[in-house]
Amino acid sequence: MSDAYCDLCDLPLSTCVHGMPAPPPVEVKPAARTKTPPRVPGTRASSPAAAVEAKPVKADISVRRADAKRTPQRYYRHYILEALVEAGGKGSTDDVLADVERLMEDVLLDGDRDKMPTGELRWRNAARFERKAMLDEGLLLPVTQPGVWELSPEGRSLATD
Repeated sequence: MSDAYCDLCDLPLSTCVHGMPAPPPVEVKPAARTKTPPRVPGTRASSPAAAVEAKPVKADISVRRADAKRTPQRYYRHYILEALVEAGGKGSTDDVLADVERLMEDVLLDGDRDKMPTGELRWRNAARFERKAMLDEGLLLPVTQPGVWELSPEGRSLATD
């Protein structure tokens, strides 16, 4: 045994924490990362091998699972413009939405006809949101009469193109 004792704790230096140097830090190597192959556009597959077997995703239908059975909001724009042109550029909300429903009869999906918790049909809600987007883009005039949708000059030119 050694005769050297710690001045702080009166233990032999071989067992004392003060006399023993701290152990060197252990080097931690980062985990090896495997590079994933790029996703093949137009498929839901994550690997090229699976992409060959995967069916292509329709480009015109939203791929989000929640929206898979509903028509995307942007699709309503064309039909809203068409309904307003048929009405002379201006129409009440109910009349325009009735025309949109008639025009989109073959386009609307099953999920579009479901009711929301508010009681309104999902497609009508989506059409209202698209109307708001059109208003923000200047395709519709700001509301001067409640419940009336009116095309702006920009909206008229887009509708006639």
